[in-house]
Amino acid sequence: MSEITFDDFLKVDIRVGEVIRAEPYPEARKPAIKMWIDFGDEIGKRKTSAQVTAHYDPSTLVGKQVMAVVNFPPRQIGRFMSEVLVLGLPDENGEVVLIGPDGEVPIGGRMH
Repeated sequence: MSEITFDDFLKVDIRVGEVIRAEPYPEARKPAIKMWIDFGDEIGKRKTSAQVTAHYDPSTLVGKQVMAVVNFPPRQIGRFMSEVLVLGLPDENGEVVLIGPDGEVPIGGRMH
């Protein structure tokens, strides 16, 4: 494991956002879902895709609060430009479970 400084950690901007739209991404190499996430006035709406089809379908994601890194440069995923990186953890089968707050919080809040 590589060590980082606290200042390095502070450079990673992790915010809470609310999924406002989600749809299947059948063109992806691995099953994925495209998501549009609202991070509030400061960050705005951003899009991403994630391989989360084992635990979620698009209809269950809308309205869900998720955590994401918002200050990575955009990345082309197939024909879709991903603007944020949603965060998750693998379950016992290696399938991604998204990370979000335990209770409802204001969107755009930065993780401390």
